[in-house]
Parts: sequence; C-alpha cells; structure tokens
Amino acid sequence: MRLTSIFLFLMLICCKSETKNHQDTKIAVESMWTSFKKAHPEAQEEQPESYFFHDNKEDADRLAKLILDGKKKAGSGLYMWYKEAKAPLPEVGTEIIVTNFEGIPQAIIETTKVDTIPFNKVSSSYAQMDMGTEIDALNKWKKAHWDFFANAMEESGEQPTETMLIVCERFKTIWPEKN
Repeated sequence: MRLTSIFLFLMLICCKSETKNHQDTKIAVESMWTSFKKAHPEAQEEQPESYFFHDNKEDADRLAKLILDGKKKAGSGLYMWYKEAKAPLPEVGTEIIVTNFEGIPQAIIETTKVDTIPFNKVSSSYAQMDMGTEIDALNKWKKAHWDFFANAMEESGEQPTETMLIVCERFKTIWPEKN
C-alpha cells in the first residue's frame, strides 16, 4: 500500500510538471505572437500553429538555429502525408511559429512558395535553402531526406521511390526581425 501511495504521488508530480512545462511553452508562444503583432498590427489576428522541424531534439534544435541564422529557408514533406491526412497543402502567406524540440518559440516564418515535385527533380538551389548550406547541398539533402522519409514510411509498409512527390515549401523568417 505504501509503495502504491509513493507511486501515485510521483506520478502526480510528474504530470503536474509536464502540464506546467506545456503551459510555460504555450505562454512563451503566445508571448512571441503578441510581440510580433505589436510590431506588425497588419498581421493576421489568429495565432498561427507552432511546431518544430524534424523528429528528434538534436535535429529540431539545429534546424531552428539555422532558421534564426537566416540559413534555412525551406522545408520538405511527403505529398502522401498530406493526401493520407486529407490535409491541405501549405499556402503562400501562411505563418508558422517555429519552436525548438521543447516547444520554446524561436522564430516566425511565412510561406513564400510551394511546389510539389518528384524527389529526383529537387534542384540544388532548393536543397541549399532547405539544408542551410551551399556545400554539397543536393547530395546532403537527398541522403538526409531519403533516410528520413524511408524511416517514416516504414511504419505504413511503404518504401521511398525516386519519383515520390515532395512538397517543397519556401519561407522567409519574419520574426525576430534582422537589422
């Protein structure tokens, strides 16, 4: 009985700390949006979605930093994900609050262009914008995205192909503003 009480107490503390952490990140996101709106009253009223790029802390935090540094200006997703989720493709003008892996807001981006093209037709210039580097960008983009998509598709029994459609989204960082 005593062990059960201790377990329940520890579980309650963990849940409270997770809730507090979630609440803290929510407040931080709202605060960033409020600051942006004060500087740009013409911006949309509704707070945009917030999320991080990638599926792990190291990459999510690295990509957020590349966005902050003005090096990453694009993101790529599988067209089949949108189709399966019956979700609309990104639209020009859409704003997104980019967070680090913990959900702390880092930047606000705005979509400037969206193309859907086969994997094997991705250009070197697009790869540079997505990877945030000019050094061997296309080869790095192909390897990183092939591996990422293969891993994600494995769950549904699918395998990547050279002709799979990629949603190529270009964006600009609109907050924080660079002088």
